[in-house]
Order: sequence, then C-alpha cells, then structure tokens
Amino acid sequence: MITRYALFEGKVKEGRTDAFRKAVIERILPKWKEFPHATDVRVCFAESRDEGAPEYPMILAVNYPSLQAVEAALASPARTEARAATEAVLAEFFDGRIHHHVTLANEYRL
Repeated sequence: MITRYALFEGKVKEGRTDAFRKAVIERILPKWKEFPHATDVRVCFAESRDEGAPEYPMILAVNYPSLQAVEAALASPARTEARAATEAVLAEFFDGRIHHHVTLANEYRL
C-alpha cells in the first residue's frame, strides 16, 4: 500500500482550532474522498507533541494501491477542487506550510 501524507506545519490561528477542524471536515474532506483510486482517507488533528517538536496541527494520510494510482489522483480534477478548498480554509484559519511525503506503508496488526 502507498500512503501519501500531507503534513500541515505551522499554527492554527489563535482561538480558531474548533472552527478549523470543523471546516476541514465539512469543506475539504468531501473533496479528498473523491480522489480517484484512494482507498482510505485519514485526517489526524494534533492533541499534543513532545517539547521542542515542530507543530503539525493536522496530518492527512491518503492510501492508494500503487504509485500509478497516486499519480492518477494527483492529475485528476478532484485534486484541483481539493486544492482550492484547502487553500480557502487555510487562508481563514492557518499560518504555515504543507509538505507531502509518499511512503510505502507496512502495517502489522496485533
């Protein structure tokens, strides 16, 4: 399985955490769920971090069956729509940057 992560590095504007989370779920998540070939979408909101660790208020993980599926999703109209929705929410609630990482995921159930 291939997982593409989006790490939202920075800060949610003061006093806007709940509104940010609600906007992500209501305005962006539906767009992410439309990515072709995506098998799972996981939205993770930070609750705490180690002292001195960088601040990532949100991490997005989208699973795909292959690298070709990731490439197709990134070239799709769904990504264009998701990017526009994301930029609108970030402009309202977030100061920082996003960076992406594509990984080969290995999962071991207990």
